[in-house]
Amino acid sequence: MKSLPILYIVVPCYNEEEALPLSAPVFRKKLGDLIDAGGIAPESRIVLVDDGSKDATWSIIRSLHESDAHFTGLRQICNRGHQNALTAGLMWSRARCDITISIDADLQDDIDAMDKMVEKYKEGCGIVCGVRASRATDTFLKRTTARGYYGLMKLFGSDLIYDHADYRLMDTAALEALSHYHGDDLFLRGLVNRLGAKVGTVSYDRRAREAGESKYTLKKMLKLALKGMECGRRKPERTSRSDDAVIAEVLHA
Repeated sequence: MKSLPILYIVVPCYNEEEALPLSAPVFRKKLGDLIDAGGIAPESRIVLVDDGSKDATWSIIRSLHESDAHFTGLRQICNRGHQNALTAGLMWSRARCDITISIDADLQDDIDAMDKMVEKYKEGCGIVCGVRASRATDTFLKRTTARGYYGLMKLFGSDLIYDHADYRLMDTAALEALSHYHGDDLFLRGLVNRLGAKVGTVSYDRRAREAGESKYTLKKMLKLALKGMECGRRKPERTSRSDDAVIAEVLHA
């Protein structure tokens, strides 16, 4: 009988002192539910990656780890941006688990979609992307810019999955393939279809943010769009990357 997969839920965090006290118990309950249902191994963990926060985020992560070993903490040496924080968490996790699921700390992505992601993985998918069913919770400006963004990416030949951001499952083979893309600010969603894995999707409804403010300013969105345009020119290298040098502290049991 095949052993249960070890899941690491990777959560990039930047100035999330308001959101984490709300979202951490939700992540922990979902992890426990998946373990109790026999879907994943008891050794599964929640990896909270502090991206150089200026508030009490790291103190909260430390307290969570001290009270429950299922919480792991990674603290980056400085604020390096969402994609770098996520990449560091994925690269650290890849040698310690069978699958990762990346999700933001704000609880906007439907956490119950994780069940279907794990099912898709067991059916043979190496990557499972969470795809928004609609943009009903977005402002008019965000809906309009999103349509323009995906249209522009298509014009530049990108094979982005429409309405997929960074809520995804990846197995160790996909993570190993990702590790051969070097450099900062990898445009992760633009690499999904280039890693040689079978890709599945799970549809879900996105919620409004429960606490705190979105860290994606218009400037950051424009920067992300430019990274998307550059993504097609990225080539994998022979050696695997290591992000250990950007991690200042690890809390892991």
